[in-house]
Amino acid sequence: MPRFYCPPPLPFDDRFDLPPDAVHHAARVLRLREGDRVEIFDGIGNECHGVIAEIGGKRVVVGEITASNVDRESPLRVLLAQALSSSEKMDWVIQKATELGVTEIQPLNTERSVARLSVERTAKRLEHWRQVAISACEQCGRNRLPEIHTPLDIMAWLQQMRATSDSKFILLPEGAASLHAQAKPQDGVVLLIGAEGGFTGAESDSALRCGFTPIRMGARVLRTETAAVVGLAALQTLWGDFNL
Repeated sequence: MPRFYCPPPLPFDDRFDLPPDAVHHAARVLRLREGDRVEIFDGIGNECHGVIAEIGGKRVVVGEITASNVDRESPLRVLLAQALSSSEKMDWVIQKATELGVTEIQPLNTERSVARLSVERTAKRLEHWRQVAISACEQCGRNRLPEIHTPLDIMAWLQQMRATSDSKFILLPEGAASLHAQAKPQDGVVLLIGAEGGFTGAESDSALRCGFTPIRMGARVLRTETAAVVGLAALQTLWGDFNL
């Protein structure tokens, strides 16, 4: 069933006009017709079903709306701290992290980050990343959007992480620990991933001083976008909602 994001509050009356982005997707991309059933979600956990009552021009009207009480969120709360990478790789990480159930995404400026964002570009990239996450939620069935934070300098962010009670892991090729040997988190998890060139010695040392456990995922060195997906999948397998 096609799914569309609509900003809250969701309509629980008889008829509702889809917002412009959803209208374009429904009419021009999916080429839906009157009588087709659709799902609508608001990004904060709510979902409803309906039937297209009118479609044409720049308007799509949904009727026969009924609320749906469904929860597809993982019981494991995960903050992915991802060093900024090239735009395509960053988009890919946000898309896949959303599909894998991440709760929050914190982009980080690191010494070896390829991307450097000005204040003006940061606002545009945040809105772009949000649209990537929305599309991923439409595809995977999530009703709650992950929170994407404004990029921060890694050193300043690490100092903020000193006080958190969450379990903290940094993926390092030279890491000595494995995830399956770690105790089950009592709160959430923070997963720290480096840029294309990895962390500098100063950055990884600072992370260790701030309480991060160095994790090695295997014998092979993973690309930054691969490491994020592998790490999140491992977390969901060990302590989340993956059923293997």
